[in-house]
Formats: sequence, structure tokens, C-alpha cells
Amino acid sequence: MRAYWWKVLAVLLLAYTIIAGLLFEVPRLPILNETIRALYFHVTMWFGMILMLAVAVVYSIKYLRTNNLRHDDMAIEFTNAAILFGVLGIITGMLWAKFTWGDYWSGDPKQNASAIGLLMYFAYLILRNSLTDVHQRARIGAVYNIFAFAAFIPLIFILPRLTDSLHPGNGGNPGFNAYDMDSNLRMVFYPAVIAWTLLGAWISTVRVRTKRLERNLEDKLINQV
Repeated sequence: MRAYWWKVLAVLLLAYTIIAGLLFEVPRLPILNETIRALYFHVTMWFGMILMLAVAVVYSIKYLRTNNLRHDDMAIEFTNAAILFGVLGIITGMLWAKFTWGDYWSGDPKQNASAIGLLMYFAYLILRNSLTDVHQRARIGAVYNIFAFAAFIPLIFILPRLTDSLHPGNGGNPGFNAYDMDSNLRMVFYPAVIAWTLLGAWISTVRVRTKRLERNLEDKLINQV
């Protein structure tokens, strides 16, 4: 049971996030109004994505130190899950932008930086798939993953703050904490971050187990031949 408690927690928190995110009372802020509920999905998915990318970097470093493919399995699958949440975050952000800014894509610096960041990780997947030797793929992928994360963080958190931006907390605009002190958002926001992160970890570990089973099966077939 101890091995599954976090999966039970993930299901409970996801259910809470969806129900509370759609039904609980939210602050009535100018322009945002009910659309502020997208915060529980758009922003929290990206928080989960960043946490998963950080985990992937840790496993990339572990692979470079040990040459153990099990670490590479974790690195690539956590990155895959992070990319999935990044794409979902972009989509939910575009829907939110349509209602608050009037267009799905307005060329906002934060939007552009996020898109560039995702393209960096798409390039990571293409690079890995172009290499046939498993250890070469793991080694080059690990190095790329580390440098991509080092570039990704300032790209989405620092650079948009240096210019005008429509995003809260960027370009002189106040963040949500500056005008929402009733904690209504926090009651759902933080559990949602944990929920999406646990879901991403769940997806990643399932894919890792599947990959290892396939590798073991291939090895057995090779040995039989």
C-alpha cells in the first residue's frame, strides 16, 4: 500500500482541482471575472512541468555520472510528461487569453518565450530520435537536457520581466498575490500544482516500466537467438 499512496493522493487532488476549480467561489476581478478559473489549470500545469523538467535534469546528471540507462529512462520520460503539460498549459493559456486579451495569441513576450522553450524541448526529442546507439543517445540527450533547462528558466521567468507584458507579474503588471489576498485562489492553486505534478510522475513511471519491460524482452529474444 505504501507504494500506491501517492497515486491515491493524485486522484483525490485531481478530483478536488477539477470540482473546486469549476465550482468554488473566485475573486470578482475586472476583466478576468470567471475566466480566472483558468489559473488552476494553465499556471499549475506549467508549475508541474517545471518540477518535472527539474527531475529530468537530476536523472540526466545521474546518467552522466554512472552511464546507467535506468537513469536515462527516467530523464526522457519525465521530460516527455513535462512537454505534454507544457502543451496543455499553452492551450489553456490561449483560451484564457482569448477572453481576457481578445485574441488567442497576441505576441506577448511571455507567450513567445514559452513557445520558444517548448520548441527547445521538441528539438531535444528530435535529437534523441536521430541517434541509434543507446548510450550515445543517452549521453548527448543528457547534456542537451541540462543546458536546455538552464536556458529555459531565464527564458520564461526573467526575460519577460524586462519588457512590457500583459501577463500578471511581468512588465510592471502586479501578480495575483498583489490584488487577491482573500486566499480563495490559494485553496485550489497549491493542491492543483501537487495534483498535476503527481499525475506527471505517474505517467512517467508507467512509461518507464513499459520501456524496461520491452528492453528486457528484446534482450531475452536476442539471447535465445
